[in-house]
Amino acid sequence: MANFDTSGSFRTHRFQRRPVRADDVQVRIDFSGVCHSDIHTAHGDWGPQHYPLVTGHEMAGVVTAVGSQVSRFKVGDRVGVGTYVDSCRTCEECRAGREQYCLNFALFTYGNPLPEYADAADYPGGYPLGGYSTGIVVRDKYVYPIPKAIDLKHAGPLMCAGVTVWSPLRNWGVGRGSRVAILGVGGLGHLAIQLAGALGAEVVAFTTSAGKAGDIRRFGASDVVVNSDPDQTAKYTRHFDFILDTISATHPLDPYVRLLKRGATLCRVGIDNTTLANEFGAFSLTAAQNSLAGSNVGSVRETHEVLAFCAQHGIRPQVEVVPARQVGAVWPKVVDKAARYRFVLDMSDLR
Repeated sequence: MANFDTSGSFRTHRFQRRPVRADDVQVRIDFSGVCHSDIHTAHGDWGPQHYPLVTGHEMAGVVTAVGSQVSRFKVGDRVGVGTYVDSCRTCEECRAGREQYCLNFALFTYGNPLPEYADAADYPGGYPLGGYSTGIVVRDKYVYPIPKAIDLKHAGPLMCAGVTVWSPLRNWGVGRGSRVAILGVGGLGHLAIQLAGALGAEVVAFTTSAGKAGDIRRFGASDVVVNSDPDQTAKYTRHFDFILDTISATHPLDPYVRLLKRGATLCRVGIDNTTLANEFGAFSLTAAQNSLAGSNVGSVRETHEVLAFCAQHGIRPQVEVVPARQVGAVWPKVVDKAARYRFVLDMSDLR
């Protein structure tokens, strides 16, 4: 299912993946999660795109072929593929196991020009195409075994939403005794609440959707603040060790920075199409030595970690599975915050 312009409309597009190389895994995609990043990219919010564009970076399916040098996978294995499908593997960040911060630019699953280390012949039309498709061929390093305890329909969102919130929770040391606020309870936020809680943190969620309060408590939050109610918010002044901001729309940050303990950090993982200049003032940071940070999707190692952690603790995304050909009707619901909490495309609809 491809976009051919910035309108967000879809039609089917037939193309050929590369032949399986020695270090490749070929995957039949059974399910593909719908991320707000797909929509931003297709609409050109983050820069011009090459069309036809196939988005989707939350894939789960079954191995259908492996290259001659691949030993970690065999035909029939259940696997996932996430937001990037290659990196240079030689720079300082890649050698340290932080492939998502590759100094030569990680090759994202769709929507970016090929870096110099990538062979244009490996990608149809010379650019990557994503997971709203029936299959993909990926280097084995960037393919992840799915634990038996996790259903494939739940696995895809862990490839992006799950590891995107897992990485900062681990990097900033969230654990037993931590006080954590989660801003926004959508595809990322509802997983962040579950993960932070399972790590031992006290979790408070901030949402603009009063109707989500019951779900939020079910996910494990100890309290829910709706529309940043002043009375509710005031009791959390200088309370939190860490705030994870998953909101993908423009919003003021000053009210939330004031909720951080001295020296604590607010980390953004939700991305819109604006600059931060209109969202916070310098005094809100200097008043209590606070930090404003950002975090990309997690590394290869962190993706393996979050899959194992979710399997161990029974953490799953709440999904609504829809036929792939209905993706055009799903996108507006994501923009309108109507997802509860991740739409997942059934790719068998295209076979």
